[in-house]
Amino acid sequence: MPNLKSIRDRIKSVKNTKKITEAMRLVAAAKVRRAQEQVIATRPFADALAQVLYGLQTRLRFEEANLPLLRQREVKSVGILVISGDRGLCGGYNSNVIRRAETRAKELKAEGIDYKFVIVGRKALQYFQRREQPIDASFIGLEQIPTAGEASKIADELLSLFLSESVDRVELVYTKFVSLISSRPVIQTLLPLDPQGLDTDDEIFRLTTRGGNFQVEREKVTAQVRSFPQDMLFEQNPVQILDALLPLYLNNQLLRALQESAASELAARMTAMNNASENASELIGTLTLSYNKARQAAITQELLEVVAGAEALG
Repeated sequence: MPNLKSIRDRIKSVKNTKKITEAMRLVAAAKVRRAQEQVIATRPFADALAQVLYGLQTRLRFEEANLPLLRQREVKSVGILVISGDRGLCGGYNSNVIRRAETRAKELKAEGIDYKFVIVGRKALQYFQRREQPIDASFIGLEQIPTAGEASKIADELLSLFLSESVDRVELVYTKFVSLISSRPVIQTLLPLDPQGLDTDDEIFRLTTRGGNFQVEREKVTAQVRSFPQDMLFEQNPVQILDALLPLYLNNQLLRALQESAASELAARMTAMNNASENASELIGTLTLSYNKARQAAITQELLEVVAGAEALG
């Protein structure tokens, strides 16, 4: 017969665990909202930058601007920037992006191209260090809600690698935020830059609550870009202006990738903790049923013993 006290203790333990997972889910939800607010706050700068780059694009041919960040070189070495998290308890978020980066490294090696990693996040760093992969730089302990300053530090490292010709191309592997239950690792070429393909379309996500459940609404927004007036005079050469703006363009791309990755991690943690809470509820129900059965069996056994004792005395 199951021990009633051990079942009671187990129920109490699972209830305490459920309180923790529910609290972690709500904390992650609050941070998703903060990430959403930051994306909205950075939109005006991104729109203004897109406007200026679009205006310059109509005034000069970018391919004719002999700038280091636009220069295409024969690819002999590639820098791979991997964005992961510092902590676990977020489902397959970290393992998915690490697996995608590892696959990309194997593809480059098969093509006879050298590679080196720049790592963001403790999980990816530990994984590639254990496998003795070439790591040029690492960034850990970043804020869960990324800042422009952090993006700038990472961009400086990438610019140093590219401009010193240590690498001929820089690729970014990060997790694109789709919804609370879906995200996907993607690869994007960061350097050399290609402002010709300037994308003025973007999406803003909003975390909402309906019927006690969290949902994500995505809103597509388009930056209103227009050409500069033909009679506009530039005090500086447009190529010099472009040269000064390209690092800002890189910073903006990196900040957005960090924001997407942070939202993906937090959403994955919300989902994982929600599943853990549901599993805890099911386990509590099963244990309670077992407890009631064991208690009823104990009562029945006592009654049988009392009846048997009475019959023996009679």
